[in-house]
Amino acid sequence: MTTPSTTRRSFLTRTTLAGTGLLFNIRTSPAAAPKATIHDIKTISVQPDIYCGWPTVTRRANGELLVVWSGGRVAHVCPFGRVDMMRSNDNGETWTWPRVVLDTPTDDRDAGVLETAKGSILVTTFTSLAYERSLKDDDKRKDWLAAHNRINKEQRTALRGTWMLRSTDGGQTFSAPYRVPVNSPHGPTQLSDGRLLYAGKQLWTDEKKIGVAESSDDGLTWKWLAEIPTRPGDTVVKSYHELHAIEASDGRLIAQIRNHNTANKGETLQTESDDGGKTWSVPHSIGVWGIPSFLTRLSDDRLLMTYGYRRKPYGNQARLSIDNGTTWSEPITISDDGASGDLGYPSTVQLADGSLLTIWYEKPANSSKAVLRQARWSLNS
Repeated sequence: MTTPSTTRRSFLTRTTLAGTGLLFNIRTSPAAAPKATIHDIKTISVQPDIYCGWPTVTRRANGELLVVWSGGRVAHVCPFGRVDMMRSNDNGETWTWPRVVLDTPTDDRDAGVLETAKGSILVTTFTSLAYERSLKDDDKRKDWLAAHNRINKEQRTALRGTWMLRSTDGGQTFSAPYRVPVNSPHGPTQLSDGRLLYAGKQLWTDEKKIGVAESSDDGLTWKWLAEIPTRPGDTVVKSYHELHAIEASDGRLIAQIRNHNTANKGETLQTESDDGGKTWSVPHSIGVWGIPSFLTRLSDDRLLMTYGYRRKPYGNQARLSIDNGTTWSEPITISDDGASGDLGYPSTVQLADGSLLTIWYEKPANSSKAVLRQARWSLNS
């Protein structure tokens, strides 16, 4: 994690921007897309008969990479989802054989991972029963029914939730899953004051609010901190999803939201907090079509957002901010060779040499089973 102190670069940037009004949320046209070099793209999953979905990668303090995802699947929606994990000690050149971290009797989806400042590994997921809609065709779904009936209806309902697992030995062993107030695909973020902040959605409540939870004990316990307001004319329950947050170099917190409201449908919205997450601005458009977003703070304090692009040419894009998220550049193309919109959820880490590594899921043209793909790339400036 970068240090909380303001770097010379960020100080000069803020000083310049103050004179232009950008620090007061006055938006101008996006900056040109920074030049980038894509060094290589490859598939890193090694089980072609398994559908891999919605990964998150994190880089530990010792340089090791961890990637988690929803594995064990046969389709985008099915009852077989579990949380799998691989490691790399050579910057993603090679990965270990997948290890199962969690496998409940229902569908475990959207795996996130973070190493905290104290060295704990937090893995997040949620359980879903959405596959039940596909159980009507008994002849084609005998295996699904068998998996579904491992537990009874009351047990399935009780198991539905938003979950976290915690490891204090580098991910060798994990706690039993415990409930947390929200969920998002990529999990929580570390703050410079020692707290952990989890921006997400209440999936299994009547309100289904979006907001943030916080932990002051390294992820052991969590409490609801604040609701994020709803933009006028928007609805939260069906149209705000899949948040991710980061702390900028000036201490401002930025959260981005997958939006399916009529206004700016399919775009990433953004909200900010200047008081440590206690209150948030009304979500607003940043002019980015693509979802969901993952935020990375680079070593020079610039912010990077990476997101799936589900229009032709299908792929993944990134945008850069030099003003703590006030404005974002034009898109940088990471990949554009996808076969369909069944792809995305990219997450990005910065390696020791300054280059970037992005991992996402994608269903190839010649298979019904999605794979994990990885790009190693660099910003040229």
